[in-house]
Amino acid sequence: MKYEAKTPTEYFELLDDDWRKEKLLIVREFILENAPELEKGVQYKMLCYGSETSKLFHLNAQKFYVSLYVGNIGKIENANKFLTGLDYGKGCIRIKKSVDLHDSGLEDFVKKTIFTWRAGDDTSC
Repeated sequence: MKYEAKTPTEYFELLDDDWRKEKLLIVREFILENAPELEKGVQYKMLCYGSETSKLFHLNAQKFYVSLYVGNIGKIENANKFLTGLDYGKGCIRIKKSVDLHDSGLEDFVKKTIFTWRAGDDTSC
């Protein structure tokens, strides 16, 4: 879904208070706890996290899932191990209502992605 928000605060205000907002907030927490230095913003009508010149994550609430966009998942070492049981493609992880994020490997995947990015390695598409 596309939200006409200019800031992350506006984005959250536009979300319905349902399971999608809950999942989105958990993923956001994974990102910010592991990389508090990342700049927060809105790009392409989605939440984004990264630097002024490079965005590492995009996060969006869709109708049937929450999307975490990460460039190219294949560039993250052991990504398939971390993402076991999650629905994902080349650059998008789709988080459905039934997923227990605290029992998934998503936080470890986020940590590994941040580590890779901080090391200067390319994580883009």
